[in-house]
Amino acid sequence: MNSPCDARGRSGGSSPSTGTSRSLLDRIRANEAAAWDRLVGLYAPLVLHWCRAAGLQDEDGADVFQEVFQAVAGHIDGFRKEQAGGTFRGWLRTITQNKIHDYFRRRGKEPAGAGGSAAQARMAQVPAPVRPEEEGAEREAERRLFDRALDLIRDEFEDRTWQAFWRTAVEGRSARDVGTDLAMSPGAVRVAKSRVLQRLREELGDQAE
Repeated sequence: MNSPCDARGRSGGSSPSTGTSRSLLDRIRANEAAAWDRLVGLYAPLVLHWCRAAGLQDEDGADVFQEVFQAVAGHIDGFRKEQAGGTFRGWLRTITQNKIHDYFRRRGKEPAGAGGSAAQARMAQVPAPVRPEEEGAEREAERRLFDRALDLIRDEFEDRTWQAFWRTAVEGRSARDVGTDLAMSPGAVRVAKSRVLQRLREELGDQAE
C-alpha cells in the first residue's frame, strides 16, 4: 500500500464506525449529490495530474476534466471491476486517456514534447518507457489520493482500530508488536487492519461488487 499522509496516526477525537457504510460507487449509482461531490474531491487532482503529464495546459486540462467526469456520469452503471485492470482508478485513467486523445485529435496535435510514432504509441495506450521523474510524480499523485480517502474515513473508526491499521499498514510494524502496544491480540490487530482497508477500498470505488 502506498504510504498515506503523516498526521492520521494521531490519537483521540474519533467516533466509532457504524458498520453501515455503502460503497461510494453504490451511492453514485443512487445519484446522491454528496457522493458525486466526494468522488470529484477524491479524484479531480489525479485526473488533472494525468492531463498535465500528457502536456495539456491548465485551461485545456480543465476542459478535458469536465469531459472525463461527464463520461463517468454517463457510464458509471456499466463499470465493473473486471474492466480496465479491475479498479475504478484504472477505469477512470482509461477514460482520461481517451479524452486526452480526443483533445489532440480534434486539434490535429500531438502531446507536448513528443512527436511522430512515440506520441502515436502513447495515445494508442501502448506502454512506453517512463522517466524516473514521471514515475515519482505519479507515485506522489497516487499517495495524495490515498491521503484524501483516509481523511474522509478516519472518523468512522474507534481510535484503537485506526491505530492498529496505521501502525501495521503504514508504519509496517508486526501485528504482534502493535497488539502488545494496544492490548490487542495479533488476530484482533489484523481484523482491525482489514476493516479499515476494506472501507478504504469502498471509498476509492475498488471494493468488489
